[in-house]
Amino acid sequence: MKNTKIIRILLVTAILLLASSFYYLPYYVSKPGMAKELEPIIKVEDGFDEEGNFMLTTVRMGRANIYSYLSAKFMDYVELYPMEDIRAKDETDEEYNIRQLHLMDTSKIAAIEVAYKKAGIPVDYRYNGVYVLHVVPEMPAEGKLKPGDRIFKVDGFEFQSSEEFINYVSGLKAGKQILLAYEREEQVNEVSVNVEEFKDDENKERVGIGIGLVDDKELIVKPDVKVKTDEIGGPSAGFMFSLEIYNQLTELDLTKGYEIAGTGTISPDGTVGKIGGIEQKVIAADHAGADIFLAPNENGAKDSNYQAAVHTAKDIGTDMKIIPINTFADAVSYLENLKPKK
Repeated sequence: MKNTKIIRILLVTAILLLASSFYYLPYYVSKPGMAKELEPIIKVEDGFDEEGNFMLTTVRMGRANIYSYLSAKFMDYVELYPMEDIRAKDETDEEYNIRQLHLMDTSKIAAIEVAYKKAGIPVDYRYNGVYVLHVVPEMPAEGKLKPGDRIFKVDGFEFQSSEEFINYVSGLKAGKQILLAYEREEQVNEVSVNVEEFKDDENKERVGIGIGLVDDKELIVKPDVKVKTDEIGGPSAGFMFSLEIYNQLTELDLTKGYEIAGTGTISPDGTVGKIGGIEQKVIAADHAGADIFLAPNENGAKDSNYQAAVHTAKDIGTDMKIIPINTFADAVSYLENLKPKK
């Protein structure tokens, strides 16, 4: 009888522990991820080989349950972020994931543009419409459009930018019905949506259908380049993408036999921007055996990614060199002048 009671207590305890692991708190937890070689991910047609490697760095981020929340309180370089610091207001899980994947796609386009222009190779664009990133609750698009839909016609007209689409819709009167042609999961559909006044104070003077959107465009380049990122999201790999693409386009091997990790967003003008989780990315690069880590310098700002990376490198006792980078051109110049690894 006593044994049966103990078994019941243990069983109830196990069920409670299991159930609590699925109860999420309003926080995200971030920890060091991985450093991944870019050559298998990026392929420039007839591109040049390299002796070393460029590597993107990642963090592991997810919703915090009670156990990951408590562990973050006691572990070094495991960080907690309130949900509002990560997710936009009223943003669903689906919308958040789609936004992260779109940010990755945008960073790939900017990386290709920067690398090809630096190599003196012309680029062209093909405009495909707009992507729906967010559907505003209690607005006409709710229940008719979904995040990830690609709208390419409005009232039978193809538009050439998100600005053109917004100007057309916002120029209509409340109550006007429009016909949208869109693609979802490779299927083309049409849907009628009314234009209404926005309900929030910030946009109360405007009308629309209630979607957040971004341009869907692709670059046309020769030689062709393919960047396979699967489900990696966010914009922080853009800078390292640009270096790998440029390295395959040009005969001089910028890696010079080194394992070179780094991070940072990339703008079409070549500016390398700040990212989150730099400390965890330095640790990921060190674990992967990187020789060099390229960090956004933000033109010498006191709280720059570079300063945080230097502090982390010193704290963990790594021999990895931390190099401050402001622009893509800075990185290329540094690597061109780097002595080959012996």
